[in-house]
Amino acid sequence: MVRSFGRADDQLRPCELVPHVNKHAEGSCLVKWGDTHVLCTASIEEKVPSWIKNSGAGWVTAEYGMLPRSTSVRMDREAKKGQSGRTQEIQRLIGRSLRAAIDLKAIENISIKIDCDVIQADGGTRTASVTGGFVALYLACQKLLQEGKIQKMPITDFVAAVSCGIVAGRPVLDLDYNEDSTAGTDSNFVMNGSDRLIEVQGTAEHGAFSSDELMQLLSLAQKGVHELISLQKKALGIEEVK
Repeated sequence: MVRSFGRADDQLRPCELVPHVNKHAEGSCLVKWGDTHVLCTASIEEKVPSWIKNSGAGWVTAEYGMLPRSTSVRMDREAKKGQSGRTQEIQRLIGRSLRAAIDLKAIENISIKIDCDVIQADGGTRTASVTGGFVALYLACQKLLQEGKIQKMPITDFVAAVSCGIVAGRPVLDLDYNEDSTAGTDSNFVMNGSDRLIEVQGTAEHGAFSSDELMQLLSLAQKGVHELISLQKKALGIEEVK
């Protein structure tokens, strides 16, 4: 099995996180992850949903969508036909993942909405959305702090996500579309900078997988997330302690 970009089994596709790509959004990041490209923007609203009011907290939520020619065949806009179950599941995943990165009490009565628009898809759009969405969220929080609208930086840890799977009997990191569509096992891991798991999605597509194989995938995911968090810090201009 020859992998895209000539990668080893434990290698990510080439990944670049480009911040400040949208002049209107309070935070933005363009994710170029192999041939998957996702635009992530963060918008600040000084109000919260009704169920959050008077709780002393703020809110972070996400929306996700694929543009009509993000894939090889044009698809209709979901604004025309309504959101699919897949879209709803992915945007809820993004929202849960990013809320795990922030102290909601520190953004009292403020909502931050993360929009993730897939420009081009080649596998891993949800993991790219979480990873780039975090950069956009961080920049939006920086802006709130700089403007004196909050008293402290509310981000509690970095968060990134990566896919892993068993393809042709081999555990591999970061599946592209061709690998994802033939994988015996397909999984997504969301983790923070402290190596703690936020969410794990794992499915046996063609036969069950063992606990040993799951641990192999987890080890690959940890390696991938470490690399992605380093890229996030680079995009945000944060120096890492060696």
